[in-house]
Order: sequence, then structure tokens, then C-alpha cells
Amino acid sequence: MQDDFFQPTDFTAGAQRALREAGRWAGCAASGELDAPMVLMGMLGEPDCRAASMLASHRIDVPMARKRWPGLSQRDSQPADCDLVAWRFSPDMETSIHLASTWLAENGLTRELATEHLLFGLVAAEHPVAHWLRHQGMTAECVESQLRALYGLPAVVISDECLDPPESEDDEPESCNDAPVPPLPPDSLPLPNDAPPPEAAGLPDRIGVLRALDAAANRGREGLRVVEDYVRFVLDDRNLTEQLKCFRHILTAALEPIPLEHRMAARETLADVGTDITTPSEQTRDAPEAVVAAGFARLQESLRSLEEFGKLLDQDIAAAFEQLRYEAYTLQRAVELTRISHGRLATAWLYVLLDGQASIEDFDLLARDLVLAGVHVLQLRDKKLGDGELLERASLLRELTAGSETLFIMNDRPDLALLAKADGVHVGQDDLPVKAVRSIVGPEMLIGVSTHSIEQARAAVLDGANYLGVGPVFPSKTKEFADFPGLDLVRAVSAEIRLPAFALGGIDQQNLPEVLEAGLNRVAVGAAVTASDNPATAVVELLKVLQ
Repeated sequence: MQDDFFQPTDFTAGAQRALREAGRWAGCAASGELDAPMVLMGMLGEPDCRAASMLASHRIDVPMARKRWPGLSQRDSQPADCDLVAWRFSPDMETSIHLASTWLAENGLTRELATEHLLFGLVAAEHPVAHWLRHQGMTAECVESQLRALYGLPAVVISDECLDPPESEDDEPESCNDAPVPPLPPDSLPLPNDAPPPEAAGLPDRIGVLRALDAAANRGREGLRVVEDYVRFVLDDRNLTEQLKCFRHILTAALEPIPLEHRMAARETLADVGTDITTPSEQTRDAPEAVVAAGFARLQESLRSLEEFGKLLDQDIAAAFEQLRYEAYTLQRAVELTRISHGRLATAWLYVLLDGQASIEDFDLLARDLVLAGVHVLQLRDKKLGDGELLERASLLRELTAGSETLFIMNDRPDLALLAKADGVHVGQDDLPVKAVRSIVGPEMLIGVSTHSIEQARAAVLDGANYLGVGPVFPSKTKEFADFPGLDLVRAVSAEIRLPAFALGGIDQQNLPEVLEAGLNRVAVGAAVTASDNPATAVVELLKVLQ
């Protein structure tokens, strides 16, 4: 690459689209350069690119970025002088591109720069966009771990030193605001609007507020570490470990306006009247899930205390803790659903997709044989039958699976799943979102989501899915696909996600060992069983390999 101008051939097609979108933001016409905020907007404006998905996983969107850079305004069309044969970037953006190119070279990747590489360059640099992204919890280490999983590179080991919270202000991540909130000295701690003047309130009250904030901060970080240890060592879930680690960075940044030295000066553990007050329930835990539940409770209660006492300091500080509390609720759901789903699908390895067949009699015969052969999950999927016929088959399948070890999943139709009393419903990326499906089927039904990228898989975990469909792995005889993420996606999901995941798409007895070697031992099949001369025998043969 040249120093001043970058050719379109230096970038993937997706990155070129994002850069053209960046050119629609005001500023390009004036300088002829694309700067970092504009490139960020460009990636957010291309929702199908990987960078946009990665940003979305951190709840970063266009309105949020516009609030940070209110001076940017979007044009109806791209300025003529931005539609160049070669792009010219601002010095900050050149630095980010250099960091991205260096990362590719160091890892033996000679491909063009994609949006995910540009995002890594943005986060790894030292400019306002990098600071702001890190303030949202998107660190260079988080992005790099995703890139390594995406390209099948060896994972960077998350060391204890990396996971441990910083012990001093010097160790803490820098504040990611261009104008950080200045520390507040203890004798200038703001008081509520209706509070008496400072000389009447007295210093002890202000020290008491600092003690409360210090205690809540300590409890919150302790509870977070307990949760991290559970996710890291019990669930062995790299994705959720990364999510919690990013949460830690955001919590650390939110605590920055409350100087550590002031908290230390106010701390009085030996004279704390609450240290010797305990209850019997605090002294016992009967299972690992009780440990993680207590950790989340401690974290969330501490965030509420930080929020309330933080209102005495600054409204923005309190709002930051409030947002963290909401994010903690989402993370708890993801952790708990991973644990619960593992229990409900503990023995589910073979998942068979079944259409309605030519007649209800043919459907009855085939479904009955599959249940007797020991299929763990049967999904009814038929896009051709009318609702009445589809419901008739769904009700029959419920009768056949009732009392057996076979779960019945309805594809795409939460309404019919509810009417037929199915065990679950499965949706694709273009179907109803998990939130809408859950509102229809209630709290007990399983919800599966088809995912075609690691970003979609991570999003499904946070959205509340009970299991994932991962693929397509190979060309399928029962469904056409435009793209095949293949075994690379299987490897990526198996490396970092512990929510039950079924590899799907063109899997049969011949290529099943490749799937198992890639890391997933749950598979969803269609024609490999239903188009077989003897479906029951095909099931038995697949189960031999799986079990």
C-alpha cells in the first residue's frame, strides 16, 4: 500500500462498499479525506458486513455514534470528489489501516483488508474513535480474538493477569472520552439539590458516600469475577468469557470519575459495622449454578447501589451504572440459558428435519420409524403445505413423540408450535426474532436459531436462543444456499460457544467425521435419513458414529 492513496483493490468488496458509504458523511468534500469517524459511520451503514455485526454485538449503532460526533451529517449521495479511483485517508485513519495491515502480515494472511480488519485497526489505534470504542467495551483484544476464531488461527490465551481487574489507576484502561470527567476531591462531593449547604452537611456525610461507592464497586467486581470463573472454568465458554471481560473494562471506565485514592482514603473495613453480619444462606452453596446465581445477584445489586449513590456525583455517572445493570441482566440470561439448555439437550446428538411427505399416512409411517429408531430431535419443516395440513401433521408428530426420548420442534411457525404443543420452535435469520417468538410460545419452549456466521452465533446467544443451527456446512439436497461458511464456521463456533449447537447442511454418514473433527458433535440432517432406502437403518448408522 502507498502512504497517501489506497487503491480499491487493497480492500474487499464489502470494505469498498463501507468506504463509499463513509464518503456520504459531511467532511469528505472539504478535505478530500476519509477520517476515522466517517469510516465508522460507513461500516455501521453497511449492516451486512462483519464489522457492523461485531459493532452490533456491543450495542453500537448509528444513532449512538451520531450522538458522539454530532457534527457529522449524512448526505443524500456521495460527493463527487469522494468517488475516486483511489481513496485518501486522514492521518488517524492511515494509522488504523497500517495497524490492520500489520496484523494480517504477522498472521500470515495476505488477503485484502475487510471491514473486520478496518475495525481492528480503529480499536487498536490511539485516536478519538479508538478511545470511544474502547469505552463501549470493544477492546483490540476482544476484536482480535474474534478475528482469530474467524480465520481458524490459534486463540490468544486469556491469562489470569489479563482477566484480573487492575489494582491501581495506572493499570486501569484510559478513559475513552476526549474530555474525561475530572476527579472530584472529597471535600467538593456534590450534594442533592435540596441538601443543606456543605458546611452544614459536614465531611463525614461525604466520606460516607465514598465508602458506600467503594464498597459497591468492590462487591460488583468480586461478583463479576465469580461469574467469570464459572463461565471460564465450568461452562468453558470463550465467547461469554470475552463478553464478561469487555463488561469489566466498561465497569472500570465507569468508575474512573471516582478516584481510587479517594476511595482508599474513605475505606474503613476494620470499623465497618456490616462485616460481621451474615446469614446461614451465605455460608453454603449446593451446586455451581448456585454460585453463579449469587455472583450475578451481587453484581446487579452493587450496580444499583453505584447508580443511586452515583446520582450524588453526576447524572452521567449514574446513567453509566444503570446501563451496566441492564447489560448484566442480558449476560445473566445468556449464561443461565447456556446452562439450562445443556441440561435439556444433554443427550440430543441427532436432529432430523422432516417434511410433510406426500400424504398423512406416509408422514405417519416415516415419523413413527424415526422415533422408534432413536432420533433425538425431529423438526417438522414444510414450506408447501397449507396451515391446516401442517397443523394436522404437527399434532400427529406430537402424539408420536409424546412419552418418548424424541423432542418435537416446529420450524418457523411459533403459532403452530403453540397449537401443537411442540417442545420447541426453530427460526432462521429472516424469520421472527427470538424476542417475538418467546412472547408467543412462552418461557418453557426451546427456541433454535440458524446461524451462518460467528457474529450471528454470538448474537443468538445474547438474544436468548436455546440452541444454534450452524451452517450450511456442505451443499444440501433439501435446501438451496447461496453461501457456504462450511467447516470454518463449525470450528469457530466449537472454539468459543458452549450453547448447544447442531451443524447442518448436507451432512451424511460419509462427511460426518469431518464435522466431528471440526469440533461439533451434534448434527442436523435431512436427506441423509429421509431420502434413504431405509431411514431407520440410516439413523442407527449415524448414531453409531455420533455416540
